[in-house]
Amino acid sequence: MMFSEFISFIDSAQDAAAKPSDAAAPPPSSIIGAAVPRVDGPFKTSGTAKYAADYNFPRMVYAVPVCATIANGKIRSMDTSAAETMPGVVLVLRHDNTRGIYRNGPGGRASENRPPLSDDTVSYWGQYVALAVAETFAQAKAAAAAVKVQYDSQKPNVNPVLDDDMPAIGAPGGPKVVSHRGDSDAAFASAPVKVDETYTTPVETHNPMEMHATVAVWNGPRVTLYETSQGVMNHHAVMSDVLGVPQENIEIISHYIGSGFGGKLFPWPHSALCAVAARQLERPVKLVVSRKMMFYDVGHRPNTQQRLRLGATPQGKLLALQQDYRNHTSELDDIRENCGEATPFLYSTANLRVSSALVRRNVGVPTPMRGPGAVPGLFALESAMDELAIKLNMDPVQLRLGLNTDTDEESNKPFSSRHLDKCLQIGSDKFGWSRRNPKVGSMRDKDGLILGWGVACASWGAYRGPSQCAVTFLPDGSARASSGTQDIGTGTYTVIAQVVSDKTGIPVDNVQVVLGESNLPPGPMSGGSTATATVMPSVVDGVNAAIKNLLAVATDTPGSPFKGKDSKDLTLTAGRIHAKDQSPDSGTPFGDIIRSAGLAGVRGEGKSGGMGAEAKNYSTHSFGAQFAEITYDPGIAQLRVTRIVSVIDGGRIINKATATNQVAGAIVMGLGMGLLEQTIYDQRDGRPVNDNFADYLVATCADAPQIDVHFLDIPDPVMGEYGARGIGEIGLAGVAPAITAAVYHATGVRVRNLPVRIEDLLTSRITA
Repeated sequence: MMFSEFISFIDSAQDAAAKPSDAAAPPPSSIIGAAVPRVDGPFKTSGTAKYAADYNFPRMVYAVPVCATIANGKIRSMDTSAAETMPGVVLVLRHDNTRGIYRNGPGGRASENRPPLSDDTVSYWGQYVALAVAETFAQAKAAAAAVKVQYDSQKPNVNPVLDDDMPAIGAPGGPKVVSHRGDSDAAFASAPVKVDETYTTPVETHNPMEMHATVAVWNGPRVTLYETSQGVMNHHAVMSDVLGVPQENIEIISHYIGSGFGGKLFPWPHSALCAVAARQLERPVKLVVSRKMMFYDVGHRPNTQQRLRLGATPQGKLLALQQDYRNHTSELDDIRENCGEATPFLYSTANLRVSSALVRRNVGVPTPMRGPGAVPGLFALESAMDELAIKLNMDPVQLRLGLNTDTDEESNKPFSSRHLDKCLQIGSDKFGWSRRNPKVGSMRDKDGLILGWGVACASWGAYRGPSQCAVTFLPDGSARASSGTQDIGTGTYTVIAQVVSDKTGIPVDNVQVVLGESNLPPGPMSGGSTATATVMPSVVDGVNAAIKNLLAVATDTPGSPFKGKDSKDLTLTAGRIHAKDQSPDSGTPFGDIIRSAGLAGVRGEGKSGGMGAEAKNYSTHSFGAQFAEITYDPGIAQLRVTRIVSVIDGGRIINKATATNQVAGAIVMGLGMGLLEQTIYDQRDGRPVNDNFADYLVATCADAPQIDVHFLDIPDPVMGEYGARGIGEIGLAGVAPAITAAVYHATGVRVRNLPVRIEDLLTSRITA
């Protein structure tokens, strides 16, 4: 799902927004912008935080899917008789005995259009073809292995090369133009300096530490699903459709999620299968997706192939930019990886064309992965920019600075806040870029290893959607904030507590935040780097509503020191109610007022819409610059990323600690993208060959370089009172091309096909 599609999906309401101005955002407070420890940290470190698979109930049974061992064909026959008679087995679901699973409607988005076990067609390796349920996990696993399936198999197509014959752009079935201005063909043809190269990124598989899991509990007509979900409200809507159950009879619980990276945005088939098994058995059912199944059944970043053509003057003016990309998708679902997300507005050029095409493969359904579209797209664009700088004999930073623009030339709108030039300048200073010798292989570190330095720009969309939040003041002087969003490990619990504390003076430790339940006021999905910016306005509105109600109680309660006064003359500061013209010390703790009134609490309902009408006049994005250093030992062809400097223009930073953690984690993920990660399919049978942590390489602590993260911390006035934008995905954007630029600087090897391999380095002629 591209960022713009994500926005279209979650945006169902609009409200007015203030006209951008530097004065729109309040000044920093002692709590906003501080490095506040995570309020959920003690629960996670003590083991008391409950993830989906941690829930256990009386009479619970365990489910294990049976996965297809072909990637293309049909089920000829299935024999479950042996499995059904094994000890402890209570149910084996098949296509012919599965009842009550439907396609989801327009109210929510599922990951796969096809309901599980709905027919006998197999279109990817690992597709669920049956489900074994037993008293213990070991019994269920043994039963699943005992199910005998015969297939009529056809040769699958999992070819990673996307050069299939395809009609011309604009022809029926051919690539479609998604961005266009000027005459890019003519401008490129006449350009004095050209770059015309193709770049590829491979399949990457989401590998969060917490695997997908569902625990389904039916109580009469009602079902509760304990889930690993990045969107409890969407999950709620989808499961209502898929199970044919009214929404009021479904509850989704996702209190803690062990990361998702986009793979847990939309419900996967195992959730419905678990729920159906529980309904048929009238017993709780637990289903945990295995690590191998994570490579088959719960999404991946699709591979991409991108042809970049840049035409420029000898002075570095960009005359033409063309990006023609394609990505693979499944046989049944059209999932477009929008590699052109940032291309139309990142650099100034009068002539541009971006086209997109889908290529079908016998693979599971692709899904958003941290920075969908823009991240692989920027690998190609920024790599081409580095190649252009070399052809022009220009410094890569200076080339980019010369192409900077304050106007989104795609929409012809000004940016609400863009400081890409500052990111490049500050990053250059902090990295020490002025000491860079541009000659390939010319720099050495203190140990004599060859140094390579590279740079790339980054961008990601900025958006806030509709949200609701309830805030309640309690008699003990604490507050409670609740919203139907979730914390996927990025700090949402903490940020909401900070906002309540900032508006009321209540210490963060006295603010209880309740998330991850679909019966709470509707909140946003945790995707597209939008959750924080989206939920904060509704928290503010909820606090203001609760304060208004609290002051009314203070003026109506007998015995209150404010009885009979006009509530408009009162305010709440530092947790105390007082007259606006007097200091907080003269006031009364709000808890005393609530107790005097005999109330269990005073509640306010907060609601906020989307970006607003005024925001439509602006282009809203975050920006950044990534600087990478690598060392290279030509004697053994050993390469190591030793240093990354990241400068992010992400609006107001609400929590410096959690924001830094997000960007640092994204950088390590970018290192994996650049050097390690690639899911490889066996072209004979369509099986992912490296479907485990031994063979699928991810970056570890031992691989992590020195990471320096810096934020400009400039509020974006279009993004609400605090001016905050999302920063999770932009931390990954630009990392891989900065690394490959550094690889070229050190070795003279231009890597256009990720990840960088030792075979690539062996072609280098650089010696010690």
